[in-house]
Amino acid sequence: MGGPLSQVKVLELRGRGPGPFGAMVLADLGADVVSLIRPAETTAADSGAERMINGSRRIDPVLRGRRTLAVDLKHPEGRATALRLADHADVLVEGNRPGVAERLGLGPQVCLDRNPRLVYARITGWGQDGPLAHTPGHDINYVALSGTLDLLRDRDGRPTPPLNLLGDYGGGGMLLVIGILAALAERTHSGRGQVVDAAMLDGIALLTTVVHGMRAEGLWSQTPGGNILDLAAPFYNVYRTADDRWVSIGCGEPRFYARLLDHLGLTAELLPHQGDPATWPAATARIAEVFATGTFEHWRTLLEDTDTCFAPVLTLDEAAAHPHHRARGTFTSVDGVVQPAPAPRFGRTPATTPPPPAAEDPAAVLRDWGVAPADIGTVLDSGAVTRG
Repeated sequence: MGGPLSQVKVLELRGRGPGPFGAMVLADLGADVVSLIRPAETTAADSGAERMINGSRRIDPVLRGRRTLAVDLKHPEGRATALRLADHADVLVEGNRPGVAERLGLGPQVCLDRNPRLVYARITGWGQDGPLAHTPGHDINYVALSGTLDLLRDRDGRPTPPLNLLGDYGGGGMLLVIGILAALAERTHSGRGQVVDAAMLDGIALLTTVVHGMRAEGLWSQTPGGNILDLAAPFYNVYRTADDRWVSIGCGEPRFYARLLDHLGLTAELLPHQGDPATWPAATARIAEVFATGTFEHWRTLLEDTDTCFAPVLTLDEAAAHPHHRARGTFTSVDGVVQPAPAPRFGRTPATTPPPPAAEDPAAVLRDWGVAPADIGTVLDSGAVTRG
């Protein structure tokens, strides 16, 4: 038995960032995903920088697990083929600017009229409407406008975005998948599909819900580095070791903080003042002094697997080799490329790591998705669909 989505067909109009990531998660969970790409993407010889930006990188684990067709959506037969595939799909994923799919003749109204059970999932930065809906942007812009980037300032006041993990993936791709799964669940009762409008801006804002609550209670400071979650507290912080590595501490509970201080020989000195923010700078400095006396491996040996809420700050290579990850299979290797394995875990319908996309016979893909043999011949003869 495949993953929990093994009976779900997903048609992906390949975009960038959150859309491909969301399609990857669906494929990881067993969905049959067919990705439509522009024919130019199959022959592009971009520079490294261009590949990084336009999503045509030759090694990209995010693209794992789906079959690919190169389709000219501006060609009548290419557009007709996309519609035929959408007729047999449970989900369609598209990540163009608002209005682009409609201009191609592949908008939600057309697709839902033909296939009322279709979940038409749209991922954008700003959303399908609003004053900024049609303007370009990227992860960093959505994180900024949501108010989140202001929360991520260092002690010098400079905003420090967390790579593109918040917008493209956490607030974008994950929100897209949640919307799709919710719409599929609703369809089991109504028998009808619907449009899912997933906006990275909305998803990033959603992730800050806890901070809005803390602000309302007067528990959040606007000063960078002035809050428990942004390294103001000695018990929720990172510390440099003697060999210039880093370790993390997250022991907010008094009993765990006490155990950490006991290991560091600082219990009597610091434990009575844990709840007093006025003492935190001095306590942080004192703990930093102790961590600076030992190496990275010394602290790992002493504190890992103890009730001190400790973890070493690992590189990606070190993380993949860590015994806990190895025991759980958190990382896997596909064609020699180390990458995260599918998540979450399922007891009865386990997901497996799908292989990266392979060159597919277009006729086989179209046939598997129920396109009539006569239509397949017409499409291939037109040249509008080629091998992905």
